[in-house]
Amino acid sequence: MSTVRHPSALHWLAEAAPDPDQCRRTWERTRFGLALLPAGRRWDVLHAPGPLGRPAAALLDRPGGGPVLEDPDGDTVGFLVPVGTAERWTGTGIRASGDGTWIAVPHPTRPTRGPHWLIPPHPDGRLVDPRALELALHDAAAHLRGPYPDGTGGARDGRERTGRNGLHWIGPDGTD
Repeated sequence: MSTVRHPSALHWLAEAAPDPDQCRRTWERTRFGLALLPAGRRWDVLHAPGPLGRPAAALLDRPGGGPVLEDPDGDTVGFLVPVGTAERWTGTGIRASGDGTWIAVPHPTRPTRGPHWLIPPHPDGRLVDPRALELALHDAAAHLRGPYPDGTGGARDGRERTGRNGLHWIGPDGTD
């Protein structure tokens, strides 16, 4: 996973708070380095179970990818995605946090013992592409399931099975 931290990512994240200065003070003054930030303002969060989310995050850890949080206590991985994605996501087993929800967000440049960044935020506000996330989750789920009894690993007659794990994203225009 990425280990490079971006000091200006602090300002980008803090701008999601109703009071960015208070958010920065909270990060600096609390021993856990966490601040509550509202989802649905600059980003939504899609939460996957850890065993599914960690391999998906590894697939998304590339230049141009977006920020990914891990909460080891809850064994979940949170992908920061564009606003509106939470209300359109229909994936089974994926919890969505959008407008009206608050997320415990770690300081972007300091390591923490609780929630932490698997992929740190970019100062330019780059987010995880929902279509790339859907593909990464499908791939991670296929590897978790293992091969089918017929040895195909999920493919039959040369075609992949799609939607088997219930993951699907509908775009802003209503198409997939």
